[in-house]
Amino acid sequence: MVDSWERARHVLREAGLDPGRLAHLRPLTGGTYNTVEELRLTDGNRYVLKVPPPATTPGLRHERRLLVSEAEFYRSAAGVEVPAPRLVTLRDDFLLMTACPGEAWDDTLTDAEHLTLRTELGREAARLHRVTGPGFGYPSGALGPLAAGWRTAFTTMFDAVLDDARRYGARLPRPVDAVARTASSAYGALEEVTVPRLVHFDLWRGNILVDRSAGGPRVGGLIDGERMFWGDPVAEFVSLALLGDIREDEAFLAGYREAGGRVGFDAPVRLRYALYRAYLYLIMLTETVPREAGEEHQRWVQERVAPELVAALDEIEDTAAS
Repeated sequence: MVDSWERARHVLREAGLDPGRLAHLRPLTGGTYNTVEELRLTDGNRYVLKVPPPATTPGLRHERRLLVSEAEFYRSAAGVEVPAPRLVTLRDDFLLMTACPGEAWDDTLTDAEHLTLRTELGREAARLHRVTGPGFGYPSGALGPLAAGWRTAFTTMFDAVLDDARRYGARLPRPVDAVARTASSAYGALEEVTVPRLVHFDLWRGNILVDRSAGGPRVGGLIDGERMFWGDPVAEFVSLALLGDIREDEAFLAGYREAGGRVGFDAPVRLRYALYRAYLYLIMLTETVPREAGEEHQRWVQERVAPELVAALDEIEDTAAS
């Protein structure tokens, strides 16, 4: 059993910080994969430590070397001044970053505050999407090297989670082969994406910190960038409207366009948006098996996530047919 304090002191030493200044260690909950802890030093500085599970831990194919992708996200966010943790040290067995101010987005906001934050979030997302990468796909290399084309990269990503669903016997609302056939009918729309851009792909409310320290709420940080890939900015809209539809979020879209983000929802974009929704919801349904999710969470994904996968597949079929 690894002693958390001793591990934290080792990490601080590796990062060139005085391990004797470690004053407080607090486990952070909410994640389902890595071990995450907040380290507070005697000078008041706060850091977040992430430690991956053992290599033998069951997972999905794209989940190898997640910390590499997360570190890339923080480097990239810093370059466009998007509020996010700043990378301190990356090793094979840990990632150390600065802590951001604020708490996870919750239901305590007023309607006016909510709209203001959604507009600000749109601006931050547009800034992220200015960052371009050296190729398409996961920086971790979990599914192979970056690809020259988005269609090649994304179909590899989609096929990997389909293989995971087969391997783990995931409970899906449609047979895996039927999901594959429907998805493939939309792959032509991926050819429109020619520039690999930064996509966080996990910007649900739990990964958006809201900071109230200066008065009104502001976005304090975009965290947990481990699912990041180089790809199509439209894919970002899935988690930003998790189990919903970004096309109905006028405040977010206004902020996104205000900061230079370009988005319209013609037929090819609708097909791609539906593909990316199907991809995320496939992940959410399949990961319950290696995570050994409890009965309550299993019931939630079947009641909430499975219908959204069906809706995404139906939209692909309807849009492709028309």
